[in-house]
Amino acid sequence: MDNKDLVWDLDAFQKRKRAQDFVLGFENQLCVYSGSVEQLYTNYNIFFPKEENRKLVILPNPYAHHDTFQGIGEEVVKPTGLFIVPSDPTEATKRLSIILPLKGAQGGAGRPVPLEIGLKLINQKRPSNRPFLPVLVKGDLRELDSDTPCLHLHMLNLPALRGLSMLELKDIERVVLERLHSLAARRS
Repeated sequence: MDNKDLVWDLDAFQKRKRAQDFVLGFENQLCVYSGSVEQLYTNYNIFFPKEENRKLVILPNPYAHHDTFQGIGEEVVKPTGLFIVPSDPTEATKRLSIILPLKGAQGGAGRPVPLEIGLKLINQKRPSNRPFLPVLVKGDLRELDSDTPCLHLHMLNLPALRGLSMLELKDIERVVLERLHSLAARRS
């Protein structure tokens, strides 16, 4: 595989199996961005190949080229400081929460709220024509603490994207939001 953004290292994880189970629950639910090739993948599979010890590999569906968006520069993908975590750290595949930062808190401190509620709160603070469009990039799978896997979210800033038609931008927005709503409905 030539795209190194789609091979994530899991060496540093204390609870690797828990992190693997956690991230599998997001397969095709959150879009994955690769800055090195400026592509957004909406249809992919996650693998943990034995020959690639302690690696996570994201494989875009080779039969769904229409589910890969091209020409998305890194300048429109921004870190958010928001994290998705299991609501109950002992059950990495059930209900999800999102950690919302507390006003004035230092060091990324925040409070977890159920995912669906958190997404509504985030979007209430945004202009109605610019919804929250989260994506994952290499390095977003982390450990919140030694027992809890989490996913840091990046966000697409589509109005800053040049070179794509309004139809293409709306299509990207539609796909990201459909996947996100599906995830929130299934896991809240």
